[in-house]
Amino acid sequence: MSEANAEPHSASSWLTYRRLLGYSKRYWAIGLVTLVAMAVEGGALALFTNLLRPMIDELFAKKDQYLIFWMPIWIVGIFVVRGIATFINDYGIAYIGRNVVQALRTDVFNAYLRLPAAYFGNEHSGQQVSRITYTSEQVAQAATDAVKVAVTEGLTVAYMMWVMLSNSAYLTLALLVMVPAIGLVATVVSRRYRQISRRIQGTMGSVTGAVEESVGAHREVRIYGGQSHEAARFDQITNQSRRLNLKISATNAASSATVQTVAALALALLVYLGTRPNQIDQISPGIFFTVLTAMGAMLPSLKRLTTVQANIQRGLAAAEDLFRVIDAPPEVDTGKSVLTRTRGDIFFQGVRLTYPRSRSEALRGVDLHCPPGTVTALVGRSGSGKSSLVSLLPRFYAPSDGRILLDNDNYENYTLPSLRKQIAWVGQSVVLFDGTVAENIAYGELSGASEKDIIAAAEAANAMEFIQRMPKGIHSHIGQAGNMLSGGQRQRLAIARAILKNAPILVLDEATSALDTESERLIQQALQRLMRDRTTLVIAHRLSTIEHADQIAVMDQGRIVERGTHAQLLAMNGHYANLHRMQFHDGAGD
Repeated sequence: MSEANAEPHSASSWLTYRRLLGYSKRYWAIGLVTLVAMAVEGGALALFTNLLRPMIDELFAKKDQYLIFWMPIWIVGIFVVRGIATFINDYGIAYIGRNVVQALRTDVFNAYLRLPAAYFGNEHSGQQVSRITYTSEQVAQAATDAVKVAVTEGLTVAYMMWVMLSNSAYLTLALLVMVPAIGLVATVVSRRYRQISRRIQGTMGSVTGAVEESVGAHREVRIYGGQSHEAARFDQITNQSRRLNLKISATNAASSATVQTVAALALALLVYLGTRPNQIDQISPGIFFTVLTAMGAMLPSLKRLTTVQANIQRGLAAAEDLFRVIDAPPEVDTGKSVLTRTRGDIFFQGVRLTYPRSRSEALRGVDLHCPPGTVTALVGRSGSGKSSLVSLLPRFYAPSDGRILLDNDNYENYTLPSLRKQIAWVGQSVVLFDGTVAENIAYGELSGASEKDIIAAAEAANAMEFIQRMPKGIHSHIGQAGNMLSGGQRQRLAIARAILKNAPILVLDEATSALDTESERLIQQALQRLMRDRTTLVIAHRLSTIEHADQIAVMDQGRIVERGTHAQLLAMNGHYANLHRMQFHDGAGD
């Protein structure tokens, strides 16, 4: 790495680390006590080491009665104090570390909640989960554990150097061999750790994603015999992670071996200096062994100080990833007006849409008027733009060109929360949460609904017939993502949620696709009642479900190619008539 590149890199690292330490600053009082405990812990060890000189020269050589009585008491006292300091030190660091992890996880999770929909389409969900589970733990090591090692071991080195200098400045010359060499090792190791750590963050996200996909699609994996393929894919991803972690271990081992070799040279030099003819009579056994022990105690501290770079660099790489998400711009909300309740008059005017990182247009100049209280059905082949068009309504995406009017006003003038309060949404992929039936129907802003209203919504969605059979009725748990329910039951809970919201705009994206024939008939009746005074957009592949819509818009390649009622479109004998003939023929064949 060139010096020009290294300087901005170092500046960036320092800014990242300073921001990271900001998460610890809020616990400054506990941190101050912990730092004092660190100082006491290292000082106690240095004090004991310094007692070796009088222990050898006075207690054993001269049988000093004063020292014979007091030395055991001093030793016990020193290590009792050191033990208390170690406990405070370890617990204080753990307390700060756990709180830092929680704060980071909260900030990242809150960032996910406010990021635009486009963000989640550009990154694997495994990477997003990995930030909460794995990456935040790596950051904690840099923010707290690495500080503990740096301070404790750094103080130990300083204390031991004081012990050596106070006993024999001459013998301390041996350190001139050790310190510069270890400093060079630490610099080289630091750069390598940083390079590898960034790549490890990505591999952990890939591992999480592979597990999520395989577990979530376990039925498909078994039906299509994909076990060997998934095993091979997982093997490839984990092998990459293993190789990177082994590189970290190899670098760590090489640095430790180098430090030990350098330390051995320093110890050999110490013995050489102490046994010179002009020095051997002047240096007492107590002085020599005190200096020798101090240097020996300094060695593991120096080794840990070189390896602390691993945690710091890994943590900095992780912190940069987390801060990138935390700092990502949230959903754009330029709206100033609060929409209380819309009439539901929707007008798409020349709407175009190009998704981020896509060159082709998903919508190409769509014009469509949905009058208040009417039902508009969108039909067409997969990829024709139906879902793209309705996803613009809650402003998950912004039109690339054209505009959308709501009650004759540009809908971008309304604040996002107030706009989304006007829309109830039932998608083909039902989303339920780990909780009770009631909590899933009265979700989010609906959580204040009464039990009576929740039951009424469930009855309207034909859900009470299975809810009544559950152990605790609407207070029964449904498991993660509603995995204790059938597909049709999950769909009916989603419909009950939309009924409870009672919004003036309703979006139904294949809302009855997961229902059996009997349930579908009853749900269609409930939806007919629900849609009476609401502006409804229905995406449907089964044309029999939308024959009574006020208007049907046929989409193809991002454009509306036909529009009219069921009867009018059949009379045109165009796209819709062809779709109808195909479905009618298939139905007759069945």
